[in-house]
Amino acid sequence: MSNFLGKSIFVLLLFALVLPAVSFADELVIYSARKEHLIQPLVDAYTTETGTKISFVTDKAGPLLQRLKAEGKNTHADLLVTVDAGNLWHAANEGVLQPVSSAVLEKNVPAHLRDPAGNWFGLSERARTIVYSTDRVKSADLSSYAALGEKQWQNRLLLRTSKKVYNQSLVAMLIAQHGEKQTEAIVESWVGNLAAAPFSNDTKVMEAILAGQGDVGIVNTYYFGRLQKKNPGLKLALFWPGAQSGGVHVNVSGAGVTRYAKNPAGAIKFLEWLSSEKAQNLFADANMEYPVNPRVTAHEAVTAWGSFSPSTQNLADAGRLQSDAVMLMDRAGYR
Repeated sequence: MSNFLGKSIFVLLLFALVLPAVSFADELVIYSARKEHLIQPLVDAYTTETGTKISFVTDKAGPLLQRLKAEGKNTHADLLVTVDAGNLWHAANEGVLQPVSSAVLEKNVPAHLRDPAGNWFGLSERARTIVYSTDRVKSADLSSYAALGEKQWQNRLLLRTSKKVYNQSLVAMLIAQHGEKQTEAIVESWVGNLAAAPFSNDTKVMEAILAGQGDVGIVNTYYFGRLQKKNPGLKLALFWPGAQSGGVHVNVSGAGVTRYAKNPAGAIKFLEWLSSEKAQNLFADANMEYPVNPRVTAHEAVTAWGSFSPSTQNLADAGRLQSDAVMLMDRAGYR
């Protein structure tokens, strides 16, 4: 009897040890700076396809990074999903992500849209380009980001605040392309051409152009898409700087496996699925972005804006040079 009892206790202890591992293998926890309505359809689709249970926490990029740092080894997060390559670079630099080696991700995500060390991968692409009034500007008048500082645009240029990471990343990538001295001259020329103080967001930049406060600006394409959806007759258009001037500045929303993930294998599988042809439109279309997977076509509303030549500088530069960009913009008087 005692022998039977001893065996029973042993079996129960064995199950107690094994069950948590099984649970972790079937569950994923995501920290997401992408809003809930953008991440939920992906979670639902993956759970339906694989049976994997996924829970997620949404917040802004900064607080999520601080939370991961504070939690350390005690974190429940397996995956960090965030916006802007600068934020992804900072997460890797702060040591909260781990490198991933995946032939699937390397095939599906172009090299310039992922971390060279494999700490993060872009999953959707957004372009930050020039927007202009179709009433007062001809596309032939435009050429490059730098040219917005030319005399013809004096008192006609509108910008979003330099405090937003999207502009910090743009200037960081200009530093990588032109060097710090030339980029500072470009930013100073922008400031000299401003028709109004910088706005708090891209939508306000476009609304100010429509109101006649200025004629040209720089915005993320998905903000243009949202405004166009509300007003199909929008008297604004996008202009794509050509390859001869370095191409269009692009950025990503993306993800990385957390350093102390309890289910790293499951996190990698989910990342690979997000980069697949099946999932790419789900990820990109929800926010009117471009798929990173070159075999996937963007939503027809997005492709209607026209094709462009993207910059192929590695987006790690957006993070590596971000502090330099912030100081440069401050020196140039760009607030």
